[in-house]
Amino acid sequence: MNPLETLNHAIVGCRRCPRLVRWREAVAKKPPLRYRGQSYWARPLPGFGDPKARLLIVGLAPAAHGGNRTGRIFTGDRSGDWLYGTLHRFGFSSLPGSLDRDDGLKLTDCYISAAVRCAPPDNKPLPDEFERCRPYLVRELQLLQQTRVVIALGKIGFDAFLKAYVENGGTMPKPRPQFGHGSLARLGAVTLLGCYHPSQQNTFTGKLTREMFHDVFNQAKKVLEGREAFAKTSAAK
Repeated sequence: MNPLETLNHAIVGCRRCPRLVRWREAVAKKPPLRYRGQSYWARPLPGFGDPKARLLIVGLAPAAHGGNRTGRIFTGDRSGDWLYGTLHRFGFSSLPGSLDRDDGLKLTDCYISAAVRCAPPDNKPLPDEFERCRPYLVRELQLLQQTRVVIALGKIGFDAFLKAYVENGGTMPKPRPQFGHGSLARLGAVTLLGCYHPSQQNTFTGKLTREMFHDVFNQAKKVLEGREAFAKTSAAK
C-alpha cells in the first residue's frame, strides 16, 4: 500500500472513541424503515479522492444514515447531493451524485476529508473526540502535498483545518483567519476558503443557497487557475 492507503486503512480500523463506536454500531442495528435491510458500513470513514488533488474539502463528520451507511464521505444524504452535484458542475467529479462507495464515482484534482471520521450523536462530536481524530487530518495534510486550496465546510471544519495546519508546521497568520461564508485567507501557498456547510439546516432555511455554494467553488477554481492574484484575509460575515 502507498502511504495514503496505509493511513486510510488505519482510519477504518480506529476505535479510539468509545462513545462514537457505540453510536455508529447501534445506528446500524436499528436503521429507519427506508434503510431497513441495508448493510451499514458502521466504521470510521477514510478520506476520498485524488491523491494528487490541489483542492481539499474539509467537513465536520459523517451522517448516521449517510456516510455511516454507505461507507463514503458525504455519500447517501442531502448534504452529499449538494456537494457532489457542485463538484460535478465544476469538473471535479465524474458523476453528479454519490450513492454508495461502489458506484464508480471518481474525483479529479479534489480530495474530501473531515474533522471527525465517525458519525456522532446529534451530529455533535465532543472536544476530546476532535482531539483524538485530528492526527488523521494532520497526516493527510502531510501526504496531500499538492494542496493549493482548502474549502472548509462550516466553522467547525474551518477551525479543525487551522489546528491541523499548525500541528503540521504551518504558521498561523495574524490576525487569525475568521470563518465566514466566502471568507478567504492566505496560508503560505495555500488559500483557505470558508463556506457554510450544506446541511439541511442551512439549505432548507435558505441560509445557504445554490448560488452562494457555487460562488465559493468558483472562487476556488479562480485560485487554481491563477486568475486570483490578490491576497487578503476576509473577516467573518
